[in-house]
Amino acid sequence: METDIILHGESLEILKTLPNESIDCVVTSPPYWGLRDYGVENQLGLEKNLKEYLNKLCDIFDEVKRVLKQTGTCWVNLGDTYNSSPAGGIGYNAKVGATKNGVQSTNKGLQKNISEKCLCQIPSRFAIEMTDRGWILRNEIIWHKPNCMPSSINDRFTVDFEKLFFFVKNKKYYFKQQFEKGNPEGSHSQGHSG
Repeated sequence: METDIILHGESLEILKTLPNESIDCVVTSPPYWGLRDYGVENQLGLEKNLKEYLNKLCDIFDEVKRVLKQTGTCWVNLGDTYNSSPAGGIGYNAKVGATKNGVQSTNKGLQKNISEKCLCQIPSRFAIEMTDRGWILRNEIIWHKPNCMPSSINDRFTVDFEKLFFFVKNKKYYFKQQFEKGNPEGSHSQGHSG
């Protein structure tokens, strides 16, 4: 078996070329919805509405599920966004061609079914859709970022975390606990299946 291969391309198309149950672990952070335009046609994250984004994202994970071994694990880091339209920045009123940190801004529209300024709850909606499609959600992990980007928003707290989801497709899977219980030195335990 060949190792250390980098596959470059559109994720859904590349996944379709891989054999069933050939991957042990997937760790990924897909593009967040409506936050960046990387200048690639039909890129994930620039869908017209949140429902379309979640469907497209979960369709990709349907293929991930196919290529993941029965004992495999899938880790997904996914951030959120607000249903808002900041003038001239990234979002609904973004100036055409404007860039922020070298990345072109997007022009996502406000979602009619979510109040303006409301957190869209994309990670939670994603996790629910994944479990509806048969994934088993084992953990929702908070990735705390003590050195997060400062925010000029003064009517809510600064967002200093992202969510990391731990999914499996089978009740029996390979998992190695971080530290052995009751061992203060933190020696690793032997891996066990689910």
